[in-house]
Amino acid sequence: MAQTRPLGAQISHMLKDRGVDVIFGIPGVHNQEMYRGIEEAGITHVLARHEQGAGFMADGYARATGKPGVAYVITGPGLTNIMTPMGQAYSDSVPMLVISSCLDETAAKKGQLHQMKDQRAAAETVCDWSEEARTAEAAYALIDKALTEFGTQRRRPKHIQVPIQRLETPAATFSMLSRQDEGFGTVRRLPQSGALDSGLTDLRRAKIRQIAGRILRSKRPIFVFGGGSVGAGGRFGPAVDVLKQTGAAAFLTYAGRGILPAQHPYCFGATLARPTSEAILRQSDCVVLVGTDLAEVDLWRATAGHASDAIVVNTDTDVLIKEHPSSTRIQEDALRFLEGLSNVFAKWPAETRREPASEWTEDEIARMRTIWRAEVDAERPGIVPVCDSLRDCLPKGTMIYSDMTQFAYTAKEVWDMDRPGHWHHPTGFGTLGYATPAAIGGAVARKGKPTMAIIGDYGFHYTMQELGVAVELGLSLPIILWDNGKLKEIEESMVRAQIAPNAVVARNPDFCKLAEAFGAHAAAPQTLQEMQDAVRAAFDADGPTLIHLTPEISG
Repeated sequence: MAQTRPLGAQISHMLKDRGVDVIFGIPGVHNQEMYRGIEEAGITHVLARHEQGAGFMADGYARATGKPGVAYVITGPGLTNIMTPMGQAYSDSVPMLVISSCLDETAAKKGQLHQMKDQRAAAETVCDWSEEARTAEAAYALIDKALTEFGTQRRRPKHIQVPIQRLETPAATFSMLSRQDEGFGTVRRLPQSGALDSGLTDLRRAKIRQIAGRILRSKRPIFVFGGGSVGAGGRFGPAVDVLKQTGAAAFLTYAGRGILPAQHPYCFGATLARPTSEAILRQSDCVVLVGTDLAEVDLWRATAGHASDAIVVNTDTDVLIKEHPSSTRIQEDALRFLEGLSNVFAKWPAETRREPASEWTEDEIARMRTIWRAEVDAERPGIVPVCDSLRDCLPKGTMIYSDMTQFAYTAKEVWDMDRPGHWHHPTGFGTLGYATPAAIGGAVARKGKPTMAIIGDYGFHYTMQELGVAVELGLSLPIILWDNGKLKEIEESMVRAQIAPNAVVARNPDFCKLAEAFGAHAAAPQTLQEMQDAVRAAFDADGPTLIHLTPEISG
C-alpha cells in the first residue's frame, strides 16, 4: 500500500528517488513541511546563512557534478534573496531547481507574512520557467518536467512554488522509478549536456560531411570553442583531434578554457576580449563556432569581426537564429558534432588533403599570445606574476570558483587550464559575492578533491557569512582574497570616462581576524613563496583558510 505523507515530505522523498543527494537552503515556518522528509529520505541538507548563499552553493554544486543543484526557500524574501543566484544560473546555463512555499491566497487577503503581489511572476524574470503546483500531482509532474529538461534542453534554472496548506496536506506517494529505468525522470541517467537524440541522423551526417569539406578547402580555418563544448575537450577529446587533422587555429571563450590542453600550439587562448583578436578572426576564411553564442561578455565589443560566414554549432535554437553572419547552422551537441567531424576527416582520401593542413603557423600564434599577455600585464600591473605563482602550486585537478575581481579578470586571460569545466566564474549576470558560497557547493560535491575560491575584498562582503558554513562542514577550502582596498575596476572605469572617482572605497575589516572569529584558519603571506606555502597547507587543513593577498605581494 502506498504510504501517505504530507506533500512537503513527499517532495523530499521524490527528489531522493530521482537521484538528489544534497539540498541547500534555510527552513522557515512557511516551508518547514519540506524539511519533514529530508532526513527520513536520506538527503544531506546544507544550512546556508542567507538564501543568496544557498543559491550560489546550489550553483557551485551543479557545476561540479553536472547534476541539478537543489535549494529550498521560504515565501517572499526567501525567494527574492535567491533570485540573484537564479539569474546567474540562467545566464551561465546552470541546472538549478528552486522549490519554495507560497501563500494560499493573495488576491483577497492582504497583510500576510512574506506577502508579495506576484511571487511566481517575479521568479520567472530570472529563470527558465516558474510554476505553481496546486496539487500533489502537479508538484510531481513539475519536478519530473524540470529534471527531464535539464537533460534534454539548454540547462537553466527552474522554480516551483507550492502553497503552504498544500505542503501540509497528506498526499499519496509519487511514482517510483526503478534504478534500471532509462526514463528521463532519473537524474543519474540524464546526459551531461543537451542531447537531441541517441545518435546522428543521415541528414546530420550529410551536413557534417559538407562542413568538413568546407573546412578542408579553407586556408585559415578557426574554431571558437565555448562552454557548450566542455564535454568534447581535454587532452584526448575530439576537439584536439580536429585541430590536428585540419591545422586549424582556435580561440576559447572564458567558459571554454581547458577544452584544449594548456599551451596548445594552435590555440590563441581565451583572448577574444583582446581588441586585436578581431583582426585575427578577419583573416580566417572559415570560422566554426562550437557551443558558444559569442555574447557581449565573451567579446566586449559589438561583433567578433570575422568577415566570412560562420558555421554555427549549438543545441540552443535561440543561438542558431542570432543575427550574425552564418551560412551553415547545425543544431547538434558539441561532442557528437566534433566526433562526427573527426571521423569524416579520418576517412578523407589522403590525396585530397593539403600539406601543410592550413596556413596558420605555431610561431604567429605564439607571437600573438606573447603580445596579448604583455597587454594584460600592462593593464593590471603586478597581477600576472601572482597568477603564475598561484597556478604553479595547485594540486592537479583543482576546481576554481572566482568572483568579479581584477585578479580573476586577469587570470581568465593568462591562466591556461589543464582540463575543461574546472574554472567557474559568474560570467553573464556578473554578480559579486559568488565565489565563496559557490566554492562551498563545489567542495561539498567534490569530497576529497581540491577546490578553491578567488574573491575580491569588496565581493567578499556580500557573502562573507557563508564562511561559517565552510567551518561547520570542515571543508579544506582555500579562499584567496585579493584586497586592493577599493572597487578598483570601477575607479579605473570612472577615470577613463573622465569622472572624478567617488564611492569606490569602503572601510575593510581585518579579514584575517574576521576569518578566525568564524573559526576558520587565516594567513597573510608577504611573498609569493609564502603564498604558495599557505595554499598548500590550506588544502590539508581541517577547515577553510582565508589567504589574504594585497598588490604588494608581487613586489
